[in-house]
Amino acid sequence: MCYLDNVKKGDKVFGLVFGLGTVKEVFEDSFYKCMVEFNNEYEMPYTQDGVPGWGKFVEQTLFYKKDIDLMDFDFSAITKVLTPEKIISLREKDRLEVRLPSGLWHICDKSVKKYVEKNLEKQKFHLFRKKLN
Repeated sequence: MCYLDNVKKGDKVFGLVFGLGTVKEVFEDSFYKCMVEFNNEYEMPYTQDGVPGWGKFVEQTLFYKKDIDLMDFDFSAITKVLTPEKIISLREKDRLEVRLPSGLWHICDKSVKKYVEKNLEKQKFHLFRKKLN
């Protein structure tokens, strides 16, 4: 049995990438199990295992709201806005983290490459920080 086998339209969920959302549609004969509309206006399909149709994620990132404890995740604010040069340097050394739309910090890897590029182009340097550990 997969995590989203019994998902229903209207179920409240939390996506590690996009934050709080609601199941908008459930698919019966599709690779994706459901379409989720997030509070920050993103819309994303998910497989029956909770894997998004965005980026190169292979692990579950969608959970029922009642099933997830957000105390284990880092939502902390940045203490210093990095310069573009520092962001590029940290990225090359795999020491750069980006703040996802959900508010979580994530290492800048292949799974968020387009998102990172978009924020760099738009000069949203406040969404980046040096990896803490």
